[in-house]
Amino acid sequence: MTYQIKAMPTPAPAALVEKASRAETATIGHRRQLGFVDRTIQGIAPGRIAGTAVTLAIPAQDSTLLHHVIQFLRPGDVLVIDRLGDDRHACLGGGVAVAINATGCAGVILDGPATDRSEILAEELPVWCRGFAPITTRIYDIGGAFNVDVCCGGAVAHPGDLVIADESGVLIMPVDDCEDDLDWALGKQAGEPEAHERMRGGELLGDRSGASAKVARRLDQD
Repeated sequence: MTYQIKAMPTPAPAALVEKASRAETATIGHRRQLGFVDRTIQGIAPGRIAGTAVTLAIPAQDSTLLHHVIQFLRPGDVLVIDRLGDDRHACLGGGVAVAINATGCAGVILDGPATDRSEILAEELPVWCRGFAPITTRIYDIGGAFNVDVCCGGAVAHPGDLVIADESGVLIMPVDDCEDDLDWALGKQAGEPEAHERMRGGELLGDRSGASAKVARRLDQD
């Protein structure tokens, strides 16, 4: 395996990132199917981020390329790391978190375990990962790829995609195929407080969603 390093992607439009920073992944999940990262990749602390996907693929026990490419990260980037199936070695710990945080990077989505949980929390770097492991990667100079299409938790991530991560999980979307879903989600979120109050006042969820009408129609047919 060798190194493949491509140019940094164009940052996602600022207006789109601003919308994404207010949209909840779970609300978008009412409408969209593609782009959701495996649910076992979760944030290690409460919070929400949105930004431009910068992608990295590194193999098993080697984090040489990760250490090298941190210097290229920009404010607002979200580093999406494909561990190529490895779930044993932690490539991100306290020292790496400090280095990434110093770049202004918005956060990390890691398809594998991290380590040094307390140090990452103290550094306040937003990280979504598959839990924690004590066995770390090393500087073995095996290889890897930077800013290529990767797979993270079953979702494809292209360099320059829009990433949203919050307490429910992670969503990755192409910038030219997300604004309608963002607008729809923000509209739904704006109407939720009133809807919740109406249900507290006695309105039935089945009536509101239309589920009860569907059940009634099926019962009538039977």
